[in-house]
Amino acid sequence: MTAPTPKVEVGFDLSDNPIAPLFKLDDAEQGRLDNTAYRLGGTIFYDLTSFVRNIDISRGRTQAFSTFPVAQAQVDFNNHTRTFDPLYVDSPYFGQIIPRREIRIYFNDIIVFTGFIEDWDLGYTPDGDSLASAKAFDASYILNTQVLDGFTPTEQLAGARINAVLDRPEIAWPSALRDIDTGGVLMGTQVVEDDTNAYGYMQNIAQSDPGYVFMTKDGKVGFRDRRKAPTSDSIVSFGAGGIAFESVQVVYGSELLYNSIHLTRKGGGAALAVDNASVSSYGRRDLTIDNMHLANDADLTPIALSYASLYSQPEYRFEGLQLSLAKLSPEEQDQIFGLEIGDICEVTFTPNGIGDPIDRYVEVIRIARRVDTEFNTVDLGFQETRYAPIVLDDTVFGKLDVGTLSW
Repeated sequence: MTAPTPKVEVGFDLSDNPIAPLFKLDDAEQGRLDNTAYRLGGTIFYDLTSFVRNIDISRGRTQAFSTFPVAQAQVDFNNHTRTFDPLYVDSPYFGQIIPRREIRIYFNDIIVFTGFIEDWDLGYTPDGDSLASAKAFDASYILNTQVLDGFTPTEQLAGARINAVLDRPEIAWPSALRDIDTGGVLMGTQVVEDDTNAYGYMQNIAQSDPGYVFMTKDGKVGFRDRRKAPTSDSIVSFGAGGIAFESVQVVYGSELLYNSIHLTRKGGGAALAVDNASVSSYGRRDLTIDNMHLANDADLTPIALSYASLYSQPEYRFEGLQLSLAKLSPEEQDQIFGLEIGDICEVTFTPNGIGDPIDRYVEVIRIARRVDTEFNTVDLGFQETRYAPIVLDDTVFGKLDVGTLSW
């Protein structure tokens, strides 16, 4: 087994840098036509992997009903020659060690993070062990700083509403950088006020479907609705018969125990669903979601009933697991690097080798990676897939009378 191969690329615009390897008109060397050594100017992604010492990436959320925070990455570069010092005029990247440089991180040539560097932190020691730390965030950081002009939307499904927000001139999000599901419920015509936070509004729309909004690993705005249809062919399996893991965390308790569900529609009515048997056993545990952007009051009731059914009992949940990538085959590593938020996995585990195996289908909600001179690890966080829809003819999700089916 071998460690995976990282690659880090940063986008620099070195058009005005006299020592940059760019095409220059009338230059005897750099002005030659049809050469392959000197390129045109503009932003070009430069492979900086040879400088990399450490990589940390964190994406996703900790549990259902929380929003997805801005994903973060930190890449530590060796800076012994002041390559990443913004004041060093002989650096090949002089003038470009600045905020808002694009960064792309790969493992085994599979993209795992796309974002923008916001800070360059430099550390120097007397013995010359210098480090430049590039701290980056995904593009939700940008969307979270943008506000909407006031408008009145039309009735449309959640996916169309999110696309409409991204299409607005004050946002103008590229259509190529979207991965938007359709959605299952009509959103209403509630007025959007001036200076409404764009990303927060899209989060509210997603929750009203219900679904979730996040940034994909290749830099797209992603929306996943509750009707996504996983198939057993695409499932990554861990544990017995699958990819070996180092450790697993199991949660059994009341973190996601709700038996009294109260939902309201913005500008409309309300719905209440109560599981009385659960209240009798565990006491009343309320989940309140206000100001949902639904078009019709009638859509509140099935959502409330589904939440009361899904969350009214304590959950035995595989919360997460840790993997040592260096112990995995290249094919297994690629399966891990290919995972995205919302993907379905199978975890099979027999605690201490005693009793029957515990087998669960789970949804990826968090991915964290660390690569340095000592460690090469991935942490995955999960939530259960009890709401996954039936998929006809599928060997797993096409079975009747099992907990993987939904409303």
